[in-house]
Amino acid sequence: MNFLVTGGAGFIGSHVCQRLLGAGHEVWALDDLNGFYNPVLKRRNLAEIQALQKPFVFTQGDVADRACVERLMREVKFDQIIHLAARAGVRPSLEEPALYQRVNVEGTANILEAARVSGVAKITLASSSSVYGINAKVPFAESDPVFCPISPYAASKLACEALGHVYHHVYGLDIVMLRFFTVYGPRQRPDLAIHKFARRIEAGEAIELFGDGSSARDYTYISDIVDGIMACVRETFGYEIFNLGGSIPTKLSRLVELLEGALGKKALVERKPDQPGDVPRTWADLGKSGPSLGYAPKVSMEEGIPLFVKWFRDAGRDSARIRSDMADDKIT
Repeated sequence: MNFLVTGGAGFIGSHVCQRLLGAGHEVWALDDLNGFYNPVLKRRNLAEIQALQKPFVFTQGDVADRACVERLMREVKFDQIIHLAARAGVRPSLEEPALYQRVNVEGTANILEAARVSGVAKITLASSSSVYGINAKVPFAESDPVFCPISPYAASKLACEALGHVYHHVYGLDIVMLRFFTVYGPRQRPDLAIHKFARRIEAGEAIELFGDGSSARDYTYISDIVDGIMACVRETFGYEIFNLGGSIPTKLSRLVELLEGALGKKALVERKPDQPGDVPRTWADLGKSGPSLGYAPKVSMEEGIPLFVKWFRDAGRDSARIRSDMADDKIT
């Protein structure tokens, strides 16, 4: 089949492209290579995919550019779209809410409308665990109320879910929304906690911990996320929302311990107050995605962190030295 993967040069997207190519599909990747983090890292991802010498085409373009999306859809007959392109991150969205609205919501509308016009029947879209906000009930289930987002990023992802439902209800498109829970692993974005902490601990620099260390995240290894995505493309669902997470929350203090152990170095820690827009914990209920997708995460944090550190040291040292133009995010 012919697949379009938006955000295909990024962390998750590049892994999805490789998995699809390995399964014998033809893949087109659309990515604007924006400067949210250094585009050199995305180009390296693309180089790794191109080295596979499989049927892969890269197009540089912005999903928020309707003409670009429409032109690509006219040129190629796609069987499915995996829409991963987005502006990511809670805290950056507080600084540029209009940008997140434009790229995430308008970009998704452009993809859905172009898919409708060109006859693409199935689209798998990335949502986020951020939509759950400060959810008192744990673990988070797809049926939980999600009407109180606490960041522009979360609000944009809720809007994308609503748009997906519209295009299923009105036009009959097969739409799957995937709520990812904190993804990590090789090629992880340099602004995210695990990558940033590893870089700083390795260099003997202090890491900033916001809060008392009790905040927890449902970290999910990249191969498990890709397993879930691949399960979605093989089935027809109508309109569904699925959690993809590890379902075992890890406290921030424990994350630091695991990184210290894998790196063989002690972290220098600076304590900071809690930050606005952050949630105290995330935790995926897999009671729906397990039976429906056969989704069962395999890689624990105790296994995944050493795998990440191996990549970081073997293949990522040069990448780690490339500093993003953006200011360092603060991690809770």
